[in-house]
Amino acid sequence: MSSPTNVPALFRPLHVGIAVRDMAAAVAFYERAFGFTLQHGPVDDPIQQVTVCFLAAADGIEIELIAPLGDKSPVARYLARETGAYHVCYEVPDIATASQRALDNGCIPVSPPVPAAAFAGRLIAWFYTPTKQLVEFLQSK
Repeated sequence: MSSPTNVPALFRPLHVGIAVRDMAAAVAFYERAFGFTLQHGPVDDPIQQVTVCFLAAADGIEIELIAPLGDKSPVARYLARETGAYHVCYEVPDIATASQRALDNGCIPVSPPVPAAAFAGRLIAWFYTPTKQLVEFLQSK
C-alpha cells in the first residue's frame, strides 16, 4: 500500500485526546503511572465546553486530557458511553486546505474552524472520518 507524498507535509500528528471525568485524578495518574509531565493547563474552553490539560512524555509524545465543562458538553455525552480515547489532532499549515481534503475523502464536518482557548486562539476544526474516528485540525502558528 503506497502513501501520497503530500500527506505528511499537510497533516502532522500532534497529540491524542483522552476524555476524562476527573481532571486532577487523570493528571495524577498519567504522571504517576506513565511518567508524563504537565505542560499546559488546565484551560477552560467555553466554545468547546471542555477543560483541557496537555501532558508530555520524555520522548515528546503528547496527550490532551479533556474533561466536560458542564453536563451539556459533548464530552459528557461521550463519557456516558464508557469510552476514553477521544480524538487524534493534526497540526496543519492551512486549515481550509486540510478541511477540503477531509471533505473530499468522505469526512463529515462536526465543527467549522473556531478559535481555541487552549491554543491561544489558533483555529481548530473537527471532522468525523468514514472509519468512525474523531479528528481535530489545528492551524499552525
